[in-house]
Amino acid sequence: MAKISVKNLSKVFGFGAKHALKQYKEGKPRKEILNDTGNAVALFDVSLDVQQGEILVVMGLSGSGKSTFVRCLNRLIDPTAGSIHVDGTDITALSTRELRELRQKNFGMVFQDFALLPHRSVLENTVFGLEIMGVAKAVRHKKGMEALALVGLGGWENSFPHQLSGMRQRVGLARALAIDPPVLLMDEAFSALDPLIRRDMQDALLGLQSELRKTIVFITHDLDEALKLGDRIVILRAGRVVQTGAPEDILTSPADDYVARFVSSADVTHVLTAERIMKRSEAVAVLGHDGPRAALRAMRTHSITNLFVLDRERKFEGIVNAEDVEQLSSLGRRELEPVVQRDIVTVLPDTPVSELIRIMSNLPYPLAVVNENRRLQGVIVRGLLLGALTETRGKTE
Repeated sequence: MAKISVKNLSKVFGFGAKHALKQYKEGKPRKEILNDTGNAVALFDVSLDVQQGEILVVMGLSGSGKSTFVRCLNRLIDPTAGSIHVDGTDITALSTRELRELRQKNFGMVFQDFALLPHRSVLENTVFGLEIMGVAKAVRHKKGMEALALVGLGGWENSFPHQLSGMRQRVGLARALAIDPPVLLMDEAFSALDPLIRRDMQDALLGLQSELRKTIVFITHDLDEALKLGDRIVILRAGRVVQTGAPEDILTSPADDYVARFVSSADVTHVLTAERIMKRSEAVAVLGHDGPRAALRAMRTHSITNLFVLDRERKFEGIVNAEDVEQLSSLGRRELEPVVQRDIVTVLPDTPVSELIRIMSNLPYPLAVVNENRRLQGVIVRGLLLGALTETRGKTE
């Protein structure tokens, strides 16, 4: 079961919501509906699931409905239609008291505006939510110090917000983490930060996620941020979902021209991976089975001068080149072992293209892609790398 399940969610601001939704469903533009009726259609028929422990990034241009969407998830904004289930409970049916309890136990929220209280210390700001909940002071202090340590603010607990400069957003994140919520809602949380600090906060969030495995809904208008953070990305346009998918899917298979234009400026080298561009290595030699003559035959058949070598369990051992194997053959040797080069660079399937470009710039042999058990998954040559970059960029231009 999904951690959060949204079904047919719509939100209209103003009176006459049902009529406005009917008009929008029939194709009338939102601007015309607003001018004619005074109703603003913010979301229409949004359905999606957020899985336990994933970072779901919701993005779109200004006015796409992304901030309205995240505020509907904990009913800071009441939806007009549809349902929102959290751990199987439909929160649209909860009473005010039940909703307050659910928010306190399940949701932490981080806004673009840091919303720190200037007269309170960093620690006092961090534990403010716990204080409102009536948590004992000693417990608040312990949880607050733990949260500050998580976000890299250990030792700053007695400072005040004005003394932190670019680190104030860390306090906002620590405040959300202090209540230990299973779900974090982050609305343009890093958008107001300088680029360098923003990258630091993105790295900090990914580091926290690898340790805590929260369920995170992250709102942004920045594509590179979405590609870096998101396990999946949802793109909204005029209140509707136009595409949902993994970062590579969004880049390589945009659903329509709108998405293609949206992603055209993305740096694909940080998202495209080795697994996406590698090809199956059909020519290999197996130690203890293939000798020099078999290796040379395989190289001639496939018009290559280097051959990957595996052991009998199909684990990667290294590489041999044609010159060394020819010499072995001329000496009448029957084993490849003496000429296997084992100090060979390999990469995992999830290695980004940005790293592959650096690795392959001066690599004198094809690049082996292996899994964590050293089993050969595929091979990458320079032509494959350049072709993949050209093809991907072509799809988004």
